Amino acid sequence: MKQLLKIISYPLSIIFYLCFGLSIVIFHGLQWIGFNFFGYTGHKSMVEGLQWFLMRCLNILGTRHTITFTGEIPKNVPLIIASNHQSMWDIPPVIWYLRKYHPKFISKKELGKGIPSISYNLRHGGSVLIDRKDPEQATNQIIKIGRYAQKHNRSVVIYPEGTRSRDGFPKPWKTRGLHTLIKEMPDGYILPLTVSNSWKLQRNGAFPIPVGVHLKVTVHPVIKISDHTPDQLIEITEKIVVDAIPHD
Repeated sequence: MKQLLKIISYPLSIIFYLCFGLSIVIFHGLQWIGFNFFGYTGHKSMVEGLQWFLMRCLNILGTRHTITFTGEIPKNVPLIIASNHQSMWDIPPVIWYLRKYHPKFISKKELGKGIPSISYNLRHGGSVLIDRKDPEQATNQIIKIGRYAQKHNRSVVIYPEGTRSRDGFPKPWKTRGLHTLIKEMPDGYILPLTVSNSWKLQRNGAFPIPVGVHLKVTVHPVIKISDHTPDQLIEITEKIVVDAIPHD
């Protein structure tokens, strides 16, 4: 059965990449129209539409998405969404299912150019691009997005591992970025988030993409920033996120 699924994954991966490429090219133009003619709201709608289409593209491969909310998320407050990171496919469900919270991203600067739709959104959608080789620049950008989220009651997605975990096992958290966000968002909450099985979509590299992966996202109860010290917040959050990652 496994061998049959692997054989099937080759033609399905080709169809997937055709649909994926078409989606990001079309939505690049739609984002431009949304941003230039309808401002923030128009652009946000196009970004969200793209995420829905990207998840439908993955459905071609039999990928399922399940998101589980385990607590209430307060409205109109700044949020730090702290998550483990397994692959690029973590991002569409986070943007789509948490769209009412206006998620923005801290991303490496290399993604800010050359990728239709994705680069445009990172440059114009309120996210920030950091140079991981320049700690001062990175910190200044994180301060910028933290103040933005604090002022406008938006959410910031941060992956404290710093890079993807390609086998599902989390890497140790780097705390500098989280410390900075906590300082700049004193009225906010941390929203721990656990992604499971996303890494399986890239266990063969870029091709072929395995068939039948069940990508799961668990949204944990929020933690009020003002209730704990920064070190306590980070320790609690990391434990919540990591303990919920299955190791099958």
